[in-house]
Amino acid sequence: MTRSLAAAVDMGVVLALLGGCYLGMTFVRLLFSPQNFTFPTPAVLLSVTAWLVASLVYLTVCWATTGRTVGSLAMGLRVTTTRGRRVRWPVAALRALLCVFFAVGLGWAAVDPRRRSIQDILLRTEVVYDWRSDPDAVTA
Repeated sequence: MTRSLAAAVDMGVVLALLGGCYLGMTFVRLLFSPQNFTFPTPAVLLSVTAWLVASLVYLTVCWATTGRTVGSLAMGLRVTTTRGRRVRWPVAALRALLCVFFAVGLGWAAVDPRRRSIQDILLRTEVVYDWRSDPDAVTA
């Protein structure tokens, strides 16, 4: 349940980032052409691509730097290696890729006795409860 709430918060963060980009693009369009201004119509393919790229970048950067996304921070979660260390960039990127394109694998955490998703099993990561704010406190 905690992971689901964290994921919902993270989806909101990505949506807010994309909304901010849309508003910024709209403002620039208004600035340069106020007489002929119309709101831009988002294309479906561009919107889906932007969502995927923003999600991948957001998750990768958060997991590789602090082990936490905004949702994880709110729920007291952190992604670490099975040895309790910070996840490295390639592993964080691969985990983000698997989470975005194979999200159903996250559901395995509900039936696994150790609460590991398919992504955690494949990449030797784990999601732990950690309320400390210092990202270096994870490294041993």
